[in-house]
Amino acid sequence: MCTNNEKKNCSCLQDTIKVIIALQNKETPSCDLETCARPFLGPTPSLICFNTRPVQLYNCCTGNLWSFPYTLNGITSQSSVFRIESLDDCCCTCRILAPNPDTSENASSYIATDSFFTINLECVGALKCLEDTFINNL
Repeated sequence: MCTNNEKKNCSCLQDTIKVIIALQNKETPSCDLETCARPFLGPTPSLICFNTRPVQLYNCCTGNLWSFPYTLNGITSQSSVFRIESLDDCCCTCRILAPNPDTSENASSYIATDSFFTINLECVGALKCLEDTFINNL
């Protein structure tokens, strides 16, 4: 917790995370819907539906990015970019995303790892959404 005995309220982060999960789970109309109810802003020039809204989480005490280790193809590294997988009250489970070594024009910026963590949102001071993307093998 950020303060010693004070219980923090995580409802504003919960509301944002619920929207992100709904978009990722396609609980909203399809991506190619061309009406006011479409679940995104802007045009769809490539007709690719994104399946991930990568996020970064900031520590409420220090303001630093949360960063977690992962192992991919036998190499261990750290990442501060995550995909929100689920929410249970103030506990959020995230998948760690690794930078994609394929830097070609059509490649996603990130690849999914098999590393997960659960964080108490009372320890998160800010959430930063990164550009939506499509990630294979989720």
